[in-house]
Amino acid sequence: MSTALWTASDIAAVTGGEIIGGDGWEVFGISIDTRTLEAGDLFVALQGTQADGHEFVPTAFAKDAAAALVSRVVGDAKGPLILVNDTREALTRMARAARSRATAKIVAVTGSVGKTSTKEALRLALGRGQTTHASAASFNNDIGVPLSLARMPAASEFGVFELGMNHPGELTPLSRLVRPQVALITGVEQAHSAFFPSLEAIADAKAEIFAGLEPGGVAILNRDNRFFDHLAAIAKAAGVARIISYGFAEDADVRVMKHALLEDVSCITARVLDETVIYKVGAPGRHWVQNSLAVLATVKAFDADLGLAALALADMMPVKGRGQRHKVRVDGRYSILVVDESYNANPASMRAALDTLGNITVAAPGSVKSSRGRRIAVLGDMRELGEAGPRLHAGLAAAIAEADVDQVITVGELMSHLAKALPANQLLAQVATADEAARTLIANLMPNDVVMVKGSLSMAMVKVVNALLALDRGERRLAATG
Repeated sequence: MSTALWTASDIAAVTGGEIIGGDGWEVFGISIDTRTLEAGDLFVALQGTQADGHEFVPTAFAKDAAAALVSRVVGDAKGPLILVNDTREALTRMARAARSRATAKIVAVTGSVGKTSTKEALRLALGRGQTTHASAASFNNDIGVPLSLARMPAASEFGVFELGMNHPGELTPLSRLVRPQVALITGVEQAHSAFFPSLEAIADAKAEIFAGLEPGGVAILNRDNRFFDHLAAIAKAAGVARIISYGFAEDADVRVMKHALLEDVSCITARVLDETVIYKVGAPGRHWVQNSLAVLATVKAFDADLGLAALALADMMPVKGRGQRHKVRVDGRYSILVVDESYNANPASMRAALDTLGNITVAAPGSVKSSRGRRIAVLGDMRELGEAGPRLHAGLAAAIAEADVDQVITVGELMSHLAKALPANQLLAQVATADEAARTLIANLMPNDVVMVKGSLSMAMVKVVNALLALDRGERRLAATG
């Protein structure tokens, strides 16, 4: 029995495309980027703002792509093609067909914070003993969602999809494409607020996830979020059959009874509707406790194995750019801990990262006081906050104080407002770019320092992380000079 994801004839039938160069082939994956393409993939040549995917068709075949989906014949292509009018529309048609043929139970996840982490935790929890397909990375937009859906094997038992937006009206078509049985909103916070007149408008946009919810579907909502009642009312008005709440609130359907936030794990006792579950999450922080409750609420909504899911959460580790930790040996002389939160940032996720930093012990076990390290936060601008940006940046000073952060490097024009709000002895430097931050930080490192790096994606704060990781390879000069 073939394990192929798609056959040539299936793709042609779904897209209305013309097969050129032979029709006996099958594909085992789908790629839109030759840098990550694997042998046996279908390469979809999309027309982007920066490049035309058709230019990379020869490269795709050089890397053993099974075929290419194109909107024009590429003369030097050394492999079979499917010719369509519009490759983006063809990918969407494949996504729609993948959803129609699926018998999987589908959950869609959105929210201002925690989408990707919760999606990854769901992949792990539902995947313990069940065939589970999930969106890769943060493929949550009008290209990433169709691509993720088209990649779902027909035999999947569960599907987990992340849906993102930064403008009104963007979630509705994504939700209608995915057609979930469970819609999960992690919360509504001040993110992308430059594109909305109010936080309530952001909540309304998140609620668009209900547009594609299947009849009899379940909405899972964060009871601790200020917009819980607002979202619940929209869900009911949309005909959602059932709402499950989760959080620390005593009246949440899935709630924390006890929890302990340790340096490397979070230990939790939770009441999940009619069951009590004791488990741990292999990632530290209050926000991870909350994420885990959302996961268990989803498992319960699907009537899946709650015990197996809870056990699986012990294997959950922070993903790259979202809390991943690295022990770095600096020039072979001393060690520091790097906490990589560099993927993105908004006020809520920034506070969560600072809170987690505050729970990390900075002195090495058995060390004397003189070898105590410092908690250092390297913080880049949080973008797309509109007129509230300066105030929201300055307002982080309280969270920094509460987390007992010793030194702060602020990066960017907006972060200069935070720099002004910090005590002079706490501000290590205010700089313009991530490269400058890396040079400043490396020149001031001390043994046992714990460094947390975070900022909006456009600030490229990952450069600071990469510069620190390079020190472990003896590349101090390269890292220090940018």
